[in-house]
Amino acid sequence: MTEPSGETAPEAPEDVAPTEDVQEDARQGAAEPEEPGTAEEPASAEGPATGEEPPAQEPAETEAPATTQESAGAEAPDAAAEADAAPESTDDAEPAEPAEPAEPGSASAGESGAGGDAAEASDTPELSDAQAELAAQRELRAKIEARKAEREGPLASGAKLSGTAADLLAAVRAVEGGAASGSAFYEAPEPAPRRATPEAAPAMTVRPPVPAQASAPAPGTTTAVREVLAKGGAPEALAGQVAAALGEGAAQVLLDDPWQLLAVSGVRPEQADGFARALLGAACGPEDPRRTVALTVWLLERAALQGHTALEIDTVRTGLAGHAVPDPGSAVEEAVSAGAVLVFQEEETAEEEPEEDEESPEVPEAAADEPASPVLLGLDRYALAEESLADGLARLVRTATADAWEGSELERAAGTHGLVLHTGGEASRAEPAALAAAARERGLRTLIAVHAEGGRRALGPAGADAVTVAALLSGAAGPGRDEDGAFTLDLLVVLDAPQLDVETAAMLVESLPDGCRLVLSGDPAVLGAPGAGQVFGDVLAARVCPRIASRVPDPGPLGELVSGIGAGELNQVEAPGKEIVIVPVRDAGEAVHRTVQLVADSVPRAIGVPAEQTQVVTVGHGGSAGTRALNTALKQRLNPGPGRFGGFDPGDRVAYAPLPGRTVTGTVVSADAEGLRLRCGDEEVLVPKERVESALRHGWALTAHQAAGLRWPAVVVVLPGDAAGGLSRPWVYTAFGRAERHLSVVHGVDQALPRAVAEGVAPERTTRLRPLLEALLAVPEE
Repeated sequence: MTEPSGETAPEAPEDVAPTEDVQEDARQGAAEPEEPGTAEEPASAEGPATGEEPPAQEPAETEAPATTQESAGAEAPDAAAEADAAPESTDDAEPAEPAEPAEPGSASAGESGAGGDAAEASDTPELSDAQAELAAQRELRAKIEARKAEREGPLASGAKLSGTAADLLAAVRAVEGGAASGSAFYEAPEPAPRRATPEAAPAMTVRPPVPAQASAPAPGTTTAVREVLAKGGAPEALAGQVAAALGEGAAQVLLDDPWQLLAVSGVRPEQADGFARALLGAACGPEDPRRTVALTVWLLERAALQGHTALEIDTVRTGLAGHAVPDPGSAVEEAVSAGAVLVFQEEETAEEEPEEDEESPEVPEAAADEPASPVLLGLDRYALAEESLADGLARLVRTATADAWEGSELERAAGTHGLVLHTGGEASRAEPAALAAAARERGLRTLIAVHAEGGRRALGPAGADAVTVAALLSGAAGPGRDEDGAFTLDLLVVLDAPQLDVETAAMLVESLPDGCRLVLSGDPAVLGAPGAGQVFGDVLAARVCPRIASRVPDPGPLGELVSGIGAGELNQVEAPGKEIVIVPVRDAGEAVHRTVQLVADSVPRAIGVPAEQTQVVTVGHGGSAGTRALNTALKQRLNPGPGRFGGFDPGDRVAYAPLPGRTVTGTVVSADAEGLRLRCGDEEVLVPKERVESALRHGWALTAHQAAGLRWPAVVVVLPGDAAGGLSRPWVYTAFGRAERHLSVVHGVDQALPRAVAEGVAPERTTRLRPLLEALLAVPEE
């Protein structure tokens, strides 16, 4: 019924054009990768960067490097533990679904529950770093919710409705529902008679926000859930995941509302419908309010995987119609009335109104004809996070004490304002580092936070005192907290700020004391956060604080190439030291073959970068040249072994997702009864055995979302031809920018690459943070 919890993000479905990176499951055996091509004799693959003729034994290079998206994956998405959630197009009526779902009772579905059952049996007395971080997150969320509860009315902080709740529901009813017929959805010998006034169904279950990683459920709960799953014909292996998602009363919840099975990541509506039919029989219909409420929540959860914190109400209605809901308008109304989703209509920021003039009476009429802001639907957890983040940023702006600092433009801005944005490429990281050093000299308690451990290395000596955002929030690193739970800081500098999702950013800002200065620094051209929201872009667009743009260019041929991509141009760059090499390929099989050659032979021999410092980046996880196929081929060449522990052997490179939206790269050191031990940078990490399958995958090849915030001496970007439709400028910019010394591009997309760089803008995410900030921090009229 579902694939196991994955490491990063669900893969792009086949019914939509793939976009940048796509999420996926962690289990390596979920797809059968195409065998890498081995017919040709191994040959050196590098060549000059632009117009030079490569050596005879090496493939001729093309005029420009290229990127790609994997072909659509067939696995069911699982975002519960994935770090590379990619935004997808919202042109479709709903978040697209995988093309080949695992049916109930299938082998993949059965395997997917192994991690859940193992988690049930585990008993770890000591808290891991991930568990400590989750505990800190829960504590902070509790504070946010307590403060939220003190407000009057269910919607606040800019989430204002036009009229009363009754007026809103009337507006919802006014829109016509979808025309899809519900009878086509259900396969039955005879159509079941529709109930004019159905008897009272069990109360619908509105799921509370699920923590990033639920704790192991009680054995009794799992046993009861397993019995219900068996009764409904669903794989019993899902019991652990269902119990973790629905809590102690999970078995009764499923009996009352079988569609709550959609709470398990990877379960699709048609699978939940089959489960419901088995439990409810003739009482089950496509118009059942329990079904429509669960589907509405599911659509919004799927949208969150693509980066949206809300969806326009018409998009949700269309998505419901696509799942055979007879009256989508009434379904949305039911979900709102049940409290499963929230409705928002942001008030437009007040603009300067022209003075009334007797000679131009038509001005007020024209203003009245302007379209109102769209009505949005959202889940409580993201609404709460965006409102809390907006409130927190406004608090920092208002409580900072202006001071005249001497120094650079960034230093002067940080001295005067409580919130400052800084933009620039990799070389510009030196500017916020210098700001932090100057602030320490002024006696301020200062800290630099980065997205990943690699960001500390990129700072050089200044990175010695830097911490990751995850370690700061969990308390594993950083200055500690005062009696009110706030960090003991006067200035926090956050690098790689585009990688902040809205929930992480809200917890971070809530933890800053009044008067603390916050500097958010990053490159707005890179791929966005793997989670919901676009915090950095929204704050930039809101124009409520100083924005300092760096003038420091990235050096060398690689810097010139990446800078041109950011401006929409794919330029030919002179690379006398083979900093950039193009390797043309005809198909995906050849792409895998050439990639293995480059990593194992050509780059170490010609460039001097060993295989362990060379990273492969591709568009997605599935497909014949995705991360699964590439990791299989690279393991066979670089570290062959039987996979003695969950498919892994000592020496394997891995990508570990301790929490959604966070990927840590490392190497397997050993395995024992407790789990798999990794070496991640300078730290040793223990992955409990029950989480190996769901949170760990091989890491010779990553997606661009997983690689964001990290850099390597050498990078091989793989662009098979079947992924041309998924290329975008942010993807190319991010993938090519991961290389420090050398970039090889396995090129199979022809002219799709320059076209993507020139025209391939990433899909917009629907969020509420910008209007909330504008409402709170709008400059008053003089």
